[in-house]
Amino acid sequence: MRLMRSSKRASLHTLGCRLNQAETAVLSERLQRDGYKVVEPGQPTDLLVINTCAVTEDAEKTCRYLIRKTLRHSPEAFVAVTGCYAQTGVRELRSIPGIDLLLGNQYKLKLPDYLPAPDRLRKQPEPEVLHTRTIERDEFELPNCGDYASTRALLKIQDGCNVMCSFCLIPFARGHERSRKADDVVREAEMLAAKGHREFVLTGVNLGRFSQAGVSLPGLIERLAGVPGVERIRISSIEPTTITEELLDCMASCEKLCPYLHVPLQSGDDGILKAMNRRYTAREFQSLIEKGAARIPDLGLGTDLMVGFPGEGENEFSRTFLLAERLPFSYFHVFAFSPRPGTAAAKMTGTVPSRVAAERLKMLSELSRTKRMKFHESRIGRTVSVLFESTESEGFKIGTTPNFMKVAVPCGHDLRNEIRSVTITGAMDRWAVGSLSGNGNSALGRSMP
Repeated sequence: MRLMRSSKRASLHTLGCRLNQAETAVLSERLQRDGYKVVEPGQPTDLLVINTCAVTEDAEKTCRYLIRKTLRHSPEAFVAVTGCYAQTGVRELRSIPGIDLLLGNQYKLKLPDYLPAPDRLRKQPEPEVLHTRTIERDEFELPNCGDYASTRALLKIQDGCNVMCSFCLIPFARGHERSRKADDVVREAEMLAAKGHREFVLTGVNLGRFSQAGVSLPGLIERLAGVPGVERIRISSIEPTTITEELLDCMASCEKLCPYLHVPLQSGDDGILKAMNRRYTAREFQSLIEKGAARIPDLGLGTDLMVGFPGEGENEFSRTFLLAERLPFSYFHVFAFSPRPGTAAAKMTGTVPSRVAAERLKMLSELSRTKRMKFHESRIGRTVSVLFESTESEGFKIGTTPNFMKVAVPCGHDLRNEIRSVTITGAMDRWAVGSLSGNGNSALGRSMP
């Protein structure tokens, strides 16, 4: 009897943001259609695809580490590197041993087209490089549908940025802002909903700038809310200057749009914000957050904070800490400034010692834990809607509420992809603890009083 030859294995690694995750999911689906078997990261593989990030130096180091690690257990693996580091660091990546294909962001989503046929997948004496300095500005479509193992699916709706924050490489890595065609977004949502995904996270570099053929972000949300099977729509990180009255009204009235905003603050000091080229003041940011919290019931709020930006003294940091403490955030993402060659901030004076930046990062991280704990405690006694994921920890099934609160429930059976009513009974800093309070998918809306 003739044995069937097994398909080639592919391992895909995503570094960085949700937008990268959405793009990797599209590549994964295409590679599977081309006959590859996708294996877990770290497993022996024939093809390694790394979708890179260039936001921090650590992200670049991780890319180099993944290549070395994979080639130790799979020395003949064909290595393809794409993404933002491949766009901004092509010169450095050319010199890293083991890379066979190097694609800038212009070519990222066509990566499978540039691979050799699976039976001809072999190490190359030097990498093939496909790279352009500029990226097309046209509205775009995606070639197929993302592949997600999780209950939550990502929808890429926008790319690029025109803002030019002084610390950020993204405009150089992803080009000018552009929007995905609305019909194409709806097409992918319909396909993902048919696969059983119930929550959709809208992703982009500058998400609030989505505009296509007269359709704004709220207009796109209204269209997605009408897709059968779509039960939750979530907005990922969105710039404060792009949150419109129309969007706040949409979030307050649309049952399927999650009451959740992640709005980067970066600093609470106006001088630092100006040096960052952030186009708002601390007072304007505070006014926006307070307006959203007053208008949208049970709103969950997160933010990004950066410490150690050039010129950040004790007074500047104190203003950031006090504003973050005062505003009704449920958590922060805290980062230390990382100078990126080619950005305006890399040339600024007033360097903050790494020890001082680390102390400030620790202080804000502790404040974030405190605020998350208070957020969880304030929900004790309430019944909330929880979409359960594949995650399980310490005997708990883990899910998420519309306002992005993690909830842990002791339960012996599988709850994946179910939306259930849960009564919150306790709080930890990582998640709220609750018990199932109904049968079936009875809580499809938001939190209930």
